[in-house]
Amino acid sequence: MTSADSDGVGSEDVLEGDVPPPRAPRTRFNRKRDYAGIGLIVVALVAAVVVVWQKSDLRATTSITTERQYEEPAAPEFFPPSLGEVWRAESPATWEPVIAGPTVVTGRGGEVAGRDPETGDVRWTYRRDLELCTVSTQWRNAVALFRTTENALPDSDPRHAGGCSEMTSLDPVSGKRDRQRNSDAERGTRLIGDGVYLTATGERLLTSVRSDLVETMDYGQVPAMVNAEKQPRTGCTYKSAYAASNKIAVIERCPNDAAARLTVYKATGKDNEADKPVEVLSSVLGSESAQVVAMNDELTAVAMPSPNRLVVYGAEGAQAATYDLDLGPDDLRADPPGRASPVTKATGAFHWFSGSRTIVVSATELRPLWTIKDTLGPGTVFAGRALFPVKDAISVVSQADGKEVGRIPVDRANHTGVVTMSSIGPIVLEQRGTTLVALH
Repeated sequence: MTSADSDGVGSEDVLEGDVPPPRAPRTRFNRKRDYAGIGLIVVALVAAVVVVWQKSDLRATTSITTERQYEEPAAPEFFPPSLGEVWRAESPATWEPVIAGPTVVTGRGGEVAGRDPETGDVRWTYRRDLELCTVSTQWRNAVALFRTTENALPDSDPRHAGGCSEMTSLDPVSGKRDRQRNSDAERGTRLIGDGVYLTATGERLLTSVRSDLVETMDYGQVPAMVNAEKQPRTGCTYKSAYAASNKIAVIERCPNDAAARLTVYKATGKDNEADKPVEVLSSVLGSESAQVVAMNDELTAVAMPSPNRLVVYGAEGAQAATYDLDLGPDDLRADPPGRASPVTKATGAFHWFSGSRTIVVSATELRPLWTIKDTLGPGTVFAGRALFPVKDAISVVSQADGKEVGRIPVDRANHTGVVTMSSIGPIVLEQRGTTLVALH
């Protein structure tokens, strides 16, 4: 017997007649049904993983990136005597040349490709098992919008079947995916930006996001709308939109209005309410049709027919000025493609393509400066000159006085439609329908 404590029996004492407690039985997996149960659990887990993998975006995405660093090619010191085609690529998902950082971006099917501006060689690709709706650029990133099978805006009109819901931003140098979000854009949308916010156009809904792709504003028919009173008007359709100075200007037709309406609203809401637009101005115009031409911090310019005129509105919606316009007979009859005003920004000016000519408007007063007739698009700026696509050539124009200083012959073969342009380094880019062409 061991030593006892003051209470009596020691911890190791066994008194006569005591029976030790029985030991707990050992658990053994040695029967067939035990192993069968474990096998079923493993099979179920494996099946679940396979199902998740099959349905995941990761499996449906192929991304080929690069670790190489690229710099934007230097612009030419002197205007070249000629321009000839150096490469071309099919890019039906872009409606204008897309330049992101040092990279030219194209889109076809479900693939976005980053290309060398001077050779067209592919540096990186990002592919989804979804069809591209459109590709644009903002924040020096490439931004792709993919069509999903879901339709956030149900409508019997087949144009609205299948929404453009998956938005992805891509690093322009490496091609790596940056941010991603689900959007509610319509088919046929175009992405228009002001450098801070990016807006998806549409017939019934305009949606804006910031650089992290967080939604900042919905305007129009919001899916699953909880409080319709947050929107200033319902049942309207949108004809033309333009983004600048953290604002969106839109021409809308509303059931209770006698004519077209101009509305300018902020790209972000008060108290982060993304479904409650903050209007800067809203005014019914004296015309059945109209198109936004330009906008700055204080003014908004709208082109209207019968008579052809450019009306400039101040911040409060009052008319600040009216100018006569020389337009073609069919100009302003139809909405611009994608409901995005065909405008490019130049040095101290805006270039607006009316459909038959390009009107150059000052960036400060929004006053028409000059008109370049018989153009095919709004043009661009290259090596200090304004370039405008015309039949079988590029018209080279002085930005100081609007006078043509030369013409560069360009063979566009059978393409007779709209031509949008841009430039990077020594390369001039033309988007001819579904084809992107590089000239050097």
